[in-house]
Amino acid sequence: MDHGKLAKEYFMKGYNCSQAVLLAFSDKTGLDEKTAAKLASSFGGGMGRMREVCGAFSGMLLVFGMLHGYVATDETAKNDKKVQYERVQELAKRFREEFGSIICRELLTGSAAKQISAGERADNEQISAMLSDSAVPTERTESYYKKRPCPELVEEGARILESYLEALERNSNPSKNM
Repeated sequence: MDHGKLAKEYFMKGYNCSQAVLLAFSDKTGLDEKTAAKLASSFGGGMGRMREVCGAFSGMLLVFGMLHGYVATDETAKNDKKVQYERVQELAKRFREEFGSIICRELLTGSAAKQISAGERADNEQISAMLSDSAVPTERTESYYKKRPCPELVEEGARILESYLEALERNSNPSKNM
């Protein structure tokens, strides 16, 4: 299954970045569509449209936590927490290597700069709307999809996670390498 393609499809249907990534991995998490969408709903727009941590990256972490998270009351929790944080930091490193940041506003600013340097029309009003931390979501139009990096972020973010999960599986199950 191409989780990246599926994440992009969910985003294009109107789900936010975090929802799109979490929904794309429902085959792995076992979450139904409604539960996954509700669980990830607060993380869109860089956490409630505040343009903080990218929703695609937050979605990646929701999936990762469901599949490889720890429980604080387990005997091994202290080490499990350390391993979890190391893995989260590795995922952040990979996302940053691909996109330059895990921060929504930085990703959007970079997108606006690319549009301007490519000679595309991205006027101050469009850039302000893109970076606005208003709670009012931007209408999803053809122009919206052309001016935003979000479809690419959810698609490639899901692929980064998929690749990482496959590597973890191979490393924990050496017989699969044969």
